[in-house]
Formats: sequence, structure tokens, C-alpha cells
Amino acid sequence: MVRIEAIIRPSRLDEVKSALDELGVRGISVIEIKGAGKQKGYTQHYRGSEYQVNLLPKVQLIVVVRDEEQERVVEAIEGAARTGEIGDGKIFITPVLESIRIRTGERGDTAIS
Repeated sequence: MVRIEAIIRPSRLDEVKSALDELGVRGISVIEIKGAGKQKGYTQHYRGSEYQVNLLPKVQLIVVVRDEEQERVVEAIEGAARTGEIGDGKIFITPVLESIRIRTGERGDTAIS
């Protein structure tokens, strides 16, 4: 099993969720976050004052899938989240040693289906 974390633009969330739904991925966590990368923010004017906004709103998706599903899920996220501009986000993949469904006690792959 692998944990796939994707940090994407909030405006692309619906497209990514639809792409994952088409693959049959059901378990997904979504967290609203703020971050900075190559975009480096922007300058904004408020009541005559100028200030830098360098932490931009992003969305973090977390999904755990079987090893054999990894590439399809990553391709789906990447394709649905891409705009071709700086700030499209990142995808991180880490191994998952074990998963346990608390309600039933199921372990391993059966706990994530």
C-alpha cells in the first residue's frame, strides 16, 4: 500500500475528485492549507497600503491505495490538477506498512477497500 499526498489548487479539487471517482477510489481526505513555493505570492493593496501575500490557499488530498493502483491514481491526479502554470502543486508518495479498519479490525488491503 502507498499513501499519495497531493497539494493542488483549490479550483482543481472537483476535477481531481471526479478523476479519482472514475477510478473507483473512495477513501479520500481533503484539507485546506496555505503554502508557498515558486509562486512566491503576490502584492495586494488595502486602504492605500501595500502588503505581500506569500502564503497562498491550497488543498491537500490524502489517499491510500494498493501498490498496483499507484500509477493510475497518480496519473489521474496529475492530469486533473494540471493547468500548466506555476503553482499547480506537488504529489508525494510514501509506503504504508499497515492499515487497520477500526470498526471491524480488518487489516491490510481489505481495510482500505
